[in-house]
Amino acid sequence: MRQSLHKPLQINHLWDIMRQIDQTGGLPPPVFFGRTIFMTVQELALQTAQNLGLELIDTERSAGGLLRVIIDWPWQAGQPERFVQVEDCERVTRQLQYALEVEGIEYRRLEVTSPGIDRPLRGESDFQRFTGHVIDLVLRQPMGQAAQGLVSAQRKKFRGTLEPGSEPGSWQISWRDEPATKPGARVSRKKEPAPLQVLDFRIDELKEARLAPIVDFKGRSTAADTLE
Repeated sequence: MRQSLHKPLQINHLWDIMRQIDQTGGLPPPVFFGRTIFMTVQELALQTAQNLGLELIDTERSAGGLLRVIIDWPWQAGQPERFVQVEDCERVTRQLQYALEVEGIEYRRLEVTSPGIDRPLRGESDFQRFTGHVIDLVLRQPMGQAAQGLVSAQRKKFRGTLEPGSEPGSWQISWRDEPATKPGARVSRKKEPAPLQVLDFRIDELKEARLAPIVDFKGRSTAADTLE
C-alpha cells in the first residue's frame, strides 16, 4: 500500500473516514484524534492499541516493506492473565490500516501479532508480571570489576530466573553454569550441581531483556523448570 500526502492532514478528516467505516459495519472510530500533524507509526500503533484496550509492545520494520506491530493485553497483579487472540489482532489491523493510509505512511504488508515466547520486557510492570520466569538479558556495559572473577569481566549476556532484588527498585536473576551434556550421555544423580550464581541489576542498566525462548508444552519456563 502506497500513498503520499503533500500537506498536513486535518485529523478530524480521519475521524470522518472512521465514522463512515462504522456506519458500514466497521469498528467504532478511534478516540485519539484532535490535532493537525503527521503521526509516526509508533504513535498510530500505540493509540490504536490503547483505544481498543490493548498494550503496544513494539513496532518493527523488516526488509520488503513488512510492518510488524506487537500487542498484548495489559497486566494487572492478582487478575487472571489474558492472552491475545486472533480476533484482537484483526481488530487492530483493521483500524490501523485506515490510519496508516490517511497518514501517508508507506508499507507493503501489515502484520499484527502477539508477543510470542521471546516477549521483550520493557518496564517495571513487565518485570513484576514475569517474576519467576527465565529471561535473557543484555547489560549496557560489561561486568568489569563487578565480575569478581566469578564470570568473565567482558560478559554482558545472561540467562536466569527473574526475582526481586536485594534492594528496593532492583532485580536479580539466578542461574547455574552447568556444562553442556552430550545427547544420549548418562548423567549421574550423585553429581554435585554447579554453584548457584546471582546477578543484581536495575532496569536502567539493561540494554535488552526478553523472556527466554524455551519451548515448554506446560507453559512459559519458570524457576522450577531450570533449577531443579
